[in-house]
Amino acid sequence: MNIANKITISRIVLTFIFMIFLSMNGLWPKIVSLFVFIAAALSDLIDGRIAQKRNMVTDFGKLMDPIADKILVLSAFIAFVQMQIIDSWMVLIIMSREILVTSLRLFALNKGKVLSAGRSGKHKTFSQMVLIFLILGFILLREVRIAYYTWNPSWEDSFKLGIDVTMWIVVILTLYSGISYLWENRKVITNI
Repeated sequence: MNIANKITISRIVLTFIFMIFLSMNGLWPKIVSLFVFIAAALSDLIDGRIAQKRNMVTDFGKLMDPIADKILVLSAFIAFVQMQIIDSWMVLIIMSREILVTSLRLFALNKGKVLSAGRSGKHKTFSQMVLIFLILGFILLREVRIAYYTWNPSWEDSFKLGIDVTMWIVVILTLYSGISYLWENRKVITNI
């Protein structure tokens, strides 16, 4: 296993660490969860650059890199649903798209063909990461205000509105990327 693939696997490990700290109460666990998420998100950029620069692109990396991304992103979204920050039906749409695309990839792999992520999928992942950082920033701000100042619950409504609008954009991009991916790989589907 090359270094790029090890970094991809480390992203999955970092996801579990992120979830542990995010689920804890208090300011410091939330700060740690933010930094762990940043490290996991950066690992996505690093493994791809290393793989391309050092000619380490492998079938394992093509398959596992997007799966590691999905594990990271979906874990955060599930936590945010549990924290009642985002709506579960929106996450269900995102999860459905991810399961459908991953199933298509596994089916293609079974037929000896590796399907890598498309451009719209990368934009979708970027938009999801931006949303997650926005929500983590909101959580951190709320924890700082609670710990050191005061938190006015009416502020939460303003943040929630911004998160809801951004979430709608992410859901639309997710649906578009899923439809695009299925269209680009329709030959694999029609050969079932």
